[in-house]
Amino acid sequence: MASNLSPAFAYTVVYVKDVAKSVAFYSKAFGYTVRRLDESHRWGELESGNTTIAFTPLHQHETDDLTGSVHASRSGHERPPLEVCFVYPDVDAAFKWAVENGAEAVSKPEMKEWGQKVGYVRDIDGIIIRMGSHVNPPK
Repeated sequence: MASNLSPAFAYTVVYVKDVAKSVAFYSKAFGYTVRRLDESHRWGELESGNTTIAFTPLHQHETDDLTGSVHASRSGHERPPLEVCFVYPDVDAAFKWAVENGAEAVSKPEMKEWGQKVGYVRDIDGIIIRMGSHVNPPK
C-alpha cells in the first residue's frame, strides 16, 4: 500500500426516519453530546471520540441513485448485517439508563464467554445497539 494511504475510520452513518429525534434520543439514552444538527435536520452528529456517529434520513436524492436505497428491517426479528456497540465502564447502569430514556430492552447485560459483559437494546428506529464492557484479555 502506498505510504500516503493511511485511512482513519471517521464516520458511522445511521440511516433514520427522523434525524432530529434520533440525535436527541442517542444523546439522552446513551449519554452522547450533540456536535451538530444542521438546519435542514437532514444531518446530525454526536461527539464520540475519534469516530463520529452521524445520522441522515433513510432516503435522500443525493445518494439513493448512486449507492442504492436503504432498507430498514421489516420486523423485530430482522436486523442489518452491522452492529453498533457502545462501551461503558458500568454496563448495568448504562443499560438501565438507556431503557429508562426510551430504548427498548432486548437482552439484559450478562457476561459472555469471550470476557465481555453485553446487553442489547433497540433504538427508536428499531436498530439494535450492543452495550458492553471492553473485552477482557484471556488469562
